[in-house]
Amino acid sequence: MSDMTDRIKILQYAHLPDRIESALHALFDVTRLPANEAEHEAFLTQHGSAFRGVCVRHAHMDAAMLDLMPNLEVLSSYSAGLDGIDIDAAKARGVAIFNTSEILAEDVADLALVLALSVTRGTIRGHDFVRDGNWEHSSFPLGRSIRSLKTGIVGLGHIGAAVARRFAAMDAKLAYSGPRKKPVDYRYFDKVEDLAEWADLLIVTCPATDETYRMINANVLQKLGKDGFLVNVSRGSVVDEEALLSALAEDGIAGAALDVFEAEPHVPQALRSDTRVVLSPHMGSGTTETRDQMGDQMIKALVDYFAERGQDARLRA
Repeated sequence: MSDMTDRIKILQYAHLPDRIESALHALFDVTRLPANEAEHEAFLTQHGSAFRGVCVRHAHMDAAMLDLMPNLEVLSSYSAGLDGIDIDAAKARGVAIFNTSEILAEDVADLALVLALSVTRGTIRGHDFVRDGNWEHSSFPLGRSIRSLKTGIVGLGHIGAAVARRFAAMDAKLAYSGPRKKPVDYRYFDKVEDLAEWADLLIVTCPATDETYRMINANVLQKLGKDGFLVNVSRGSVVDEEALLSALAEDGIAGAALDVFEAEPHVPQALRSDTRVVLSPHMGSGTTETRDQMGDQMIKALVDYFAERGQDARLRA
């Protein structure tokens, strides 16, 4: 394997765990993109034509940047998200694109379930209630039962499908929305507004794209209603944060559980101080096992891509 790939030049546009970075460098001729974004254009103008592959992680890569790498063939992402990358421009250039959404789906779905239970049952408030000694003087308010809530999933890809399996096991009523109907038994809505109007619990798992930017807006939240709950394990850009803050301030929804935010790690004080809101620090895929597998898959996608080209890859390396 190394004989075929050790001369292929790869651009590392990602901060990677030490083990993954070492494995990548062992297999390919890897160059790190300068950390200073102001240096990117000059660096790629001088060196960009050498790179046939790029590994990325939450990176900004527009059409102009892609143009500075005329021999780029493959892009492999350490994460599920490809937001920040001009996918249309890459595809128009014939660049193969790989990500790790299938690997991280199970851990993200686990967190979605934890967040949904936390916001509907008030588990974090219950923890504080006991710790602060309030249980000695009063009773804790009742929560809501997941199985009694109609659960709408926004986006039924790898993560959404994993979420659906968990909620189906809890006898929840399920429906979903997305750009197309899937071969599943769950009810389908082609408009997220209609899904929100049907749902009591709305779980956002769709990718961040131009089409999904602030898709969960004031109208969607109004359809979800004052007894509805929002869970977001997708990207912060999918939820209009100002609209969410307004809905909470006006008691327009019952609560929200968020793993992602529009300007993370900055989180508005109004969200941090609202006891109806459960917060987590973008930790959906944050387990040792899954992060290791994501890195391995990112590298495997590059290795497999060039291996499939066999002798041609060796000649062009």
